[in-house]
Amino acid sequence: MTVLSIDAGTTGVTCLLVSEDGRVLARGQREFPQHFPAPGLVEHDPDEIWAAVLAASSDAIDAASSRGDRVNVSCVGLTNQRETVVLWDRETLRPATRAIVWQDRRSAGECDRLREHEPRVRELTGLPLDPYFSATKLAWLSANLPEVWAGVRAGRVAVGTVDSYLLARLTGGRLHATDSSNASRTLLLDLASARWSGELADLFGVPVEALPEIVPSSGNIGRTDPEHFLGLDVPVSGVAGDQQAALFGQAGFAPGAMKCTYGTGSFLLVNTGDRIAPAGAGLLSTVAWQLEEQPVQYALEGSVFVTGAAVQWLRDGLKLIERSSDSERLAASVPDSDGLIFVPALTGIGTPHWDPHARGAILGITRGTTDAHLARAVLDGIAYQIRDVVEAVTGTAGIPIARLAVDGGAAANDLLCQIQADLLGRPVVRPETTETTAMGAAFLAGLGAGVWKNLDEVAETGDGRRVFSPRPLPDDGYRRWLDAVDAVRRFGS
Repeated sequence: MTVLSIDAGTTGVTCLLVSEDGRVLARGQREFPQHFPAPGLVEHDPDEIWAAVLAASSDAIDAASSRGDRVNVSCVGLTNQRETVVLWDRETLRPATRAIVWQDRRSAGECDRLREHEPRVRELTGLPLDPYFSATKLAWLSANLPEVWAGVRAGRVAVGTVDSYLLARLTGGRLHATDSSNASRTLLLDLASARWSGELADLFGVPVEALPEIVPSSGNIGRTDPEHFLGLDVPVSGVAGDQQAALFGQAGFAPGAMKCTYGTGSFLLVNTGDRIAPAGAGLLSTVAWQLEEQPVQYALEGSVFVTGAAVQWLRDGLKLIERSSDSERLAASVPDSDGLIFVPALTGIGTPHWDPHARGAILGITRGTTDAHLARAVLDGIAYQIRDVVEAVTGTAGIPIARLAVDGGAAANDLLCQIQADLLGRPVVRPETTETTAMGAAFLAGLGAGVWKNLDEVAETGDGRRVFSPRPLPDDGYRRWLDAVDAVRRFGS
């Protein structure tokens, strides 16, 4: 039996074919365009996401078949960028407008308008009132696209996140659903009951009947429509938001397990079991996952908006490198950043500050500053942001961290992993397969479809790991980093 895992990320889609023993048999990858219509605005065309899903899935299946491997897809797992809002026609499945991406800051005004309600919003959802989350984007859409929103109120247009949209496409429109981990990122879920809150829906002006059904993250969720999805008629048996899927892919099943995924942004999750841990210092309480007929499992999360995106900026914005992987070679050509500090607040700043108005900055430039120093400062800036989150977890939340498990595309950068270990003073552990987000979706789907009987069997499929041990630093520059963050927050206010 083979699991097809679909990882619909922020910049592209990765699909894996995973065997019963946890081996990746084949992969397919397709990027899709990013749209930036104005400063602070980030959009996707949902049709382009779906086209990338079809192409990447086909590429993975074709790659396995071309090697002579027998491809018998038994089930499909799905993981996705979270918080991004998609509206689509229920009959044609065509998008009603472009998707508003989680990085988009256009709804900052909606957050300011509702600020007096923030204590209640936090109490119910475990989240702050921020443009990052879905409901604020929906409030903006209702105020600014009245014709589209009239379709929502009339029941012609469906409302959801990327997982909901892709589930509709995979099943030929038969399913309008989301799992509890994705629902917990919308500002519309009552975290304690894991159900939509009518109170919050009224606050943000979202019709509850337009929202998707909440289903388990693993179990009998739906079935693909062969006319719409590559001729496959198989169960869709696993769905989770990308960061929760990565924790599952790292086998972080026990309370206290922790991981950090370095993708477009970076997200650190700590499993808190069936207990909702109080959030503080910019940490978020969230659903980790829910297995079929099992209690909801929760997590604490720290969110960093820009990490891998900063390397993409070096590549696409400044043209300093041709490929993202070139950042390691360029940064390693100098011993340090020569005092340069880069604050990657390109779309605001997350944990522990949660300041949507902050903007990025490069501080400490001299006549001797080179492109290599900037590349090194970018990697330092990524690592400093993660240290901010770890300080919040260990300090305010009081959760000890012996080591940090890492994954994601940017975690393939050995220099970044070493810098991170040095700045944390703790080992950084990286699995051989860094695509743990896609692996988590595969594990959830395989567990839901009976490929694996239980969590112990899933954990046994893990592969080797590399450990980056911390080196002593005479001065890690953390105080200067915090001063730089204060400066950009004052500048943006």
